[in-house]
Formats: sequence, C-alpha cells, structure tokens
Amino acid sequence: MTSTSTTPRSATGSVALRGVTKVYGQGEQAVLALDGLSLDIAPGEFVCMVGASGCGKSTLLNLVAGLDRASGGAIELGEGVNPGLMFQEPALFPWLTVEGNIEVPLKLRGLPRDQRKERVAELLRTVHLSEFGRKRPHQLSGGMRQRVALARTLALETPVLLMDEPFGALDAMTRDILHDELERIWTERKLTVLFVTHNVREAARLADRIVLLSSRPGRIIYSTEVAVPRPRRIDSPEVSAIAAEVTDRLRKEVGRHGQ
Repeated sequence: MTSTSTTPRSATGSVALRGVTKVYGQGEQAVLALDGLSLDIAPGEFVCMVGASGCGKSTLLNLVAGLDRASGGAIELGEGVNPGLMFQEPALFPWLTVEGNIEVPLKLRGLPRDQRKERVAELLRTVHLSEFGRKRPHQLSGGMRQRVALARTLALETPVLLMDEPFGALDAMTRDILHDELERIWTERKLTVLFVTHNVREAARLADRIVLLSSRPGRIIYSTEVAVPRPRRIDSPEVSAIAAEVTDRLRKEVGRHGQ
C-alpha cells in the first residue's frame, strides 16, 4: 500500500480525503477498516456521517484529526489547519474549574494570561455558561459538560470541527437544545463540521449533506444533500422524510452483512 500523505490546500476549512485506507494488524490478523475512501468537504459545510457500528466512522475522524496514520491515500486540509476533535464523553479535568478546562488549549498555544482570561470569558458567553466559570465538572449537568467541551474545542481557533457522537449520551430534550446551539455557533463562526452519529434523524436535523458508510471495510455507498431550509425541527415532516430515506438504505446495508 502507498503511504499516507497530507497536502495543504489553499481553501481554509476544506477537507479532502483521497483514497484513504486503514488497516489494523498484519498478515492473517490484518483487519481492513477503511477501503479507498474519498470525500470532499467544502469550507463551511456541515457533513454528517452515519453507518453501522464498526464501519470505521470514528477511525476516519482520528485520521483526519492526526491522532492516527492512514495506511494509504491522502488527507488534504487547508494550509496550517489542525482540526479540533470533540468526543461523546466530555473528558474534562475534574480538578479544574470550567474556566480552567477551557483555558488548557489556550495555555498550550502560549497566550498571555490576560488574553487567556478574555478569551475564556468570550467562549463562556458563546456556549451560554458565563455564570458557571468557577464551577467544577461534577457540579454541572451532562449537557452543560458538553458545552464546556465544545468551548474548549473552539479555543483551538480551528476552522474545522470533528465531532464523534458528541450528544449520543444525552436525553432527547437536552440534545435538541444543543443542536440549536451547535447550529448557531457553526453559522456564526463559519466552521466546517464533520459530525459522526448513529442517529439518522440527528443527521437530517443538522447536516448540509449526509454520507453513509458501508459495513466494514468502510466505503462511501450513499450521499445526499439535505435541502431542508434552516432552522429545522428534528420532528418536522421534511426532516423525518430525509431520515426515513437514509434509514432504509442503512437497513439494507446492515441486512446485506447479516448484522
């Protein structure tokens, strides 16, 4: 297999995957997780990726984030772009306050103390947590902890946001509220978002485009534009119709592999 390469692109916020392959292990024990996956994401586009468990969605996010290395193909990002990655679990430091957690990436970037304080206050306003800066993670609800995790990711000042089922563990009402918050932040900051989810209706609620991966090894087998005007409601007939179409295709794919 060819070695992976990362080639800067001129368009800030763009993401391009060129025949990306990922193999775990060697010889008879080798597992092909991703097989020649190609995808172009335009600057400012919101793409949701769905598929059966084990199809390589999280693997792909890790490759784009630079946490792992592809076995073949190329991942092309805007020049100087280091994507931010947000997981299903907030992974906050329990001994730090909300402010302290958000401040971590700012310290790593070497910002002076006064600039860090100003930036943290701005991010707290962005996620509507200005009154909770001195709280610790155990004093917050699940939805509030995810807002802190989002603010910490935004502190990276990256135009590309990778999200791995960030709202999967939340109740329906909290998830719906955070959909609105994420859409607002995405619009205001003109972010490029690659969002992984098992929830097809969530994908139809949020995405400009939904991409469906095959069962392992992961390949793109279907892609559809979500031409539903924003703002959207997750229970609207238009969103439900898109979700039903994608779900039918997902069921066929899962059935084809006997999962």
